[in-house]
Amino acid sequence: MNSSYPTAIITGASKGIGRALALLLAKHNFQLSLIARSLGDLKDLAAEIAEIGHRPLYFAGDVGDESFIKDAIDKTAHTFQKIDFLVNNAGIGAFGPTESYSATTWDSIFSTNVKGTFLCSKAVTPYMKSAQKGHIISIASDVAKRVFDGGSLYCASKYAQHAFTEALRKELRKDRIKVSTVYSGLVDSMFHAAPQGSPEHATWLSPEDMAESIYFMMNQPAHVVIDELMIHPLSQEY
Repeated sequence: MNSSYPTAIITGASKGIGRALALLLAKHNFQLSLIARSLGDLKDLAAEIAEIGHRPLYFAGDVGDESFIKDAIDKTAHTFQKIDFLVNNAGIGAFGPTESYSATTWDSIFSTNVKGTFLCSKAVTPYMKSAQKGHIISIASDVAKRVFDGGSLYCASKYAQHAFTEALRKELRKDRIKVSTVYSGLVDSMFHAAPQGSPEHATWLSPEDMAESIYFMMNQPAHVVIDELMIHPLSQEY
């Protein structure tokens, strides 16, 4: 391990935006800790990063599981001796009429989108406070600031994630810890009903577009914080 390299934890790392960001950061000599549900996908990503020249840590589990998250983040801090960045990227969705949702679906989406952001942020904060530096970035959605028909549950979770991150930003500024939120529009990822790479996604943002934008936020001088980034494909009205 090289203490001069920055260290980043990425949740939802095995697919889409998280995967693209992991590969981009590896090319920029980041020490990486990758969290996702699929062990197989994490192993594949770790092997690809190893070809770039780095050996990431990876942890398969649920970001809504407090003991799992605390263990993963403590092991990351112990291995790399610091945590510079946390990217709260893990997210799931369900869409349709409100009466179609079960309480189980509600709990599942809030556990990932809101509780996961809370648990990961809570776990890294002591390490960042001790260092008097760090950057927490939550990947939200433009629906954290607007709503749409059929999205009551997903929108509610993203509004909650947005509110939590905004309050955390005010709380941690005095400790010189940056907190940022990314509000994305349509991204060609596996999140949608149509497969990634589908022709109807041709004009959408790519995961690589998102990764480059997140890296730009991460790469600011110590005295600069980009509090919020709203990003859309030109083809999408907002």
